[in-house]
Amino acid sequence: MGGASQAEDGVRLCRVTGTLLLRCEERASERRTPITPKGAAELHRAGIAVVIESSPVRVYADEQYAELGLPIVPAGSWVTADPDVVVVGIKELPDDPEELRHRHIYFAHAYKGQHGADELLQRFAAGGGQLLDLEYLVDDNGRRVVAFGYWAGFVGASLAALQLAGDLRAPLQPMTLEGLTTQLERAAHHLAGASCVVTGAYGRAGRGATDALRLAGVGVSRWDRDDTSTLDSDALVAHDALVHCVHADQPMRPFLTEADRDREGRRLRVLADVTADVTSDLNLLPVSDRHTTWPEPVRRIWSDAVPLDAIVIDNLPSLLPLQASEDFSRALVPLLPGLFSDGPVWTRAAARYAEAITSV
Repeated sequence: MGGASQAEDGVRLCRVTGTLLLRCEERASERRTPITPKGAAELHRAGIAVVIESSPVRVYADEQYAELGLPIVPAGSWVTADPDVVVVGIKELPDDPEELRHRHIYFAHAYKGQHGADELLQRFAAGGGQLLDLEYLVDDNGRRVVAFGYWAGFVGASLAALQLAGDLRAPLQPMTLEGLTTQLERAAHHLAGASCVVTGAYGRAGRGATDALRLAGVGVSRWDRDDTSTLDSDALVAHDALVHCVHADQPMRPFLTEADRDREGRRLRVLADVTADVTSDLNLLPVSDRHTTWPEPVRRIWSDAVPLDAIVIDNLPSLLPLQASEDFSRALVPLLPGLFSDGPVWTRAAARYAEAITSV
């Protein structure tokens, strides 16, 4: 790292050499990108070659990258790219190839016993590749350094408020922040007296959820670790909605179970699970065991006098793709040169992968 200088935009100009390939997302509804055109330009100035796979849905058009002189290649080109190329994305990989030989950076959801995790890790083991999971990029204190959390919480709580107000319309479509804010302010007319509990309220996602609910005029109970470790289930179900923002990395007492269905005084009728970790062994809301989707964002899980509807969408921030991408790229891009110089964030991520791969 000797001889590095500081660029005007905050990216260190390091003497590193490497190639990143920004892949086209497999999922048609995934419009976010981990590297914006501005971020790609910063990486180029830092000595990192950036190749862009063409995408018809990415929030930034191919032309916005091409105008910077970055090469645009067909979707799926990463499969035949040189093994030294590092492939960067957001969500799941396609089922082929069976053997993964590159270093991949994305949200793999493969370290907590999720469905399909073993099969994915076996593909990496078979090809000699490596998974550097975005969820496990942490600092010296184990705190995540890049996340979509704020906008995940904001969108998840927004959908909960709209559902409470009877204003949620399917299928969901990408939104602008201005448009969503207007919807929330209009919904407030139907939400007088409504209340919501936000778990993990002081984290990134919890702060986003709180901001959205206040725009909608919903009363917010902000619960932190102490509140959930000594859980008052009667108080929880006395709210109209629950926005769940706690990412569990070890077993904990569940927050909502089938036993809560018949609690006296239950008003709870909307559950928005921002973590969407329903296929994990660490699911804190075992009443919900599957994801919902943009075409069908709401699933009824209790059909009672007070029904309970669940919203469990695993790419919530993609509904606000511009704000989500800008925030994420701003955090990730300064870290990426460290991929090629043993940066500590990446060393820790590699160690976490090495630990996971021993169990498959």
